[in-house]
Amino acid sequence: MFNWFKKKSPKVFCIGRNKTGTTTIKKTLEDFGYKLGDQREAELLNKFYYDKNFAPIIKYCKKADAFQDVPFSWPETYLQVYKAFPNAKFILTVRESSEVWYNSLVNFHSKIHAENKRPTVEDLKNAPYVYKGWAWENRQNVYGFTEADDPYDKEKWIKSYEKYNAEVVEFFKDKPNQLIVIDLSKENSYFELCAFLGKEPLYDNFPWENKTSDIK
Repeated sequence: MFNWFKKKSPKVFCIGRNKTGTTTIKKTLEDFGYKLGDQREAELLNKFYYDKNFAPIIKYCKKADAFQDVPFSWPETYLQVYKAFPNAKFILTVRESSEVWYNSLVNFHSKIHAENKRPTVEDLKNAPYVYKGWAWENRQNVYGFTEADDPYDKEKWIKSYEKYNAEVVEFFKDKPNQLIVIDLSKENSYFELCAFLGKEPLYDNFPWENKTSDIK
């Protein structure tokens, strides 16, 4: 007999910063049967995020089961999402070190924004990803860069990365069943994620997407 009252699985949010394996997490969740939110639609919620208007972001979250990347990789979003979905599961993906993460970020942006050179402010203003200027708007409104700054100031990026990760861990310290901090390069990390989500493993390791030195 069909159970009309079958409990729905909690939503899942991958809140790791970009270049920490989020694309691979997306593939993993899809293989488990989760419906993933449309990434481009999520990226176009940036202006609501800048205004700290999270209502449209929460509304978007009702369309799917799992989410990753922008705006879920930006500060504060996880707090608002938790308020709206207090039973949700959160995945904080990290890299082997802050240095490795920073180098991966710069290398990736060099490829997509500046023809394999370190992007300048002008490169970011003219980058066509999502829409022209989207990349620069994010530097300004999310990370506080100005036109006078080096948009890839290493100290500023690493400080931001470490601060974000520490704040996430602190917030969930009394909610251990709702957060997993995971480095996808570590042995058994796939099985740790399966256990966290209550899923039977489908593979011996992650179904890698974009597995290069610039892991996504």
